[in-house]
Amino acid sequence: QLHLVESGGGLVQPGGSLRLSCAPSGFTLGYYAYGWFRQAPGKEREGISCINSSGGSTNYADSVKGRFTISRDNAQNTIYLQMNSLKPEDTAVYYCAVIWECGAVATMTGDFTSWGPGTQVTVSS
Repeated sequence: QLHLVESGGGLVQPGGSLRLSCAPSGFTLGYYAYGWFRQAPGKEREGISCINSSGGSTNYADSVKGRFTISRDNAQNTIYLQMNSLKPEDTAVYYCAVIWECGAVATMTGDFTSWGPGTQVTVSS
């Protein structure tokens, strides 16, 4: 199992920004690809973004494209999700996970055996 810990969530007004972080627990970023997911109340968890092992390829869900940016810093051993122009519909618990390939974000597969605690993002005035 590859454990990851998310942080950086909070309460922000519509139009605001947050940067989420995702750090491996007990291993280094290495050659893995990573995905960000979110789960809103009453809804299923959905994939929203991914980054490949080199950081040279990223994908986004249409709902966040142009507003969110995924990145990785191997020196800091951290994956980031910069979220700008936040909307109330972005309110959710955000999770990261090791994925096998960064392709279509809606159908990402990976190490989903043990999700981290997630980080709550609430967008409200």
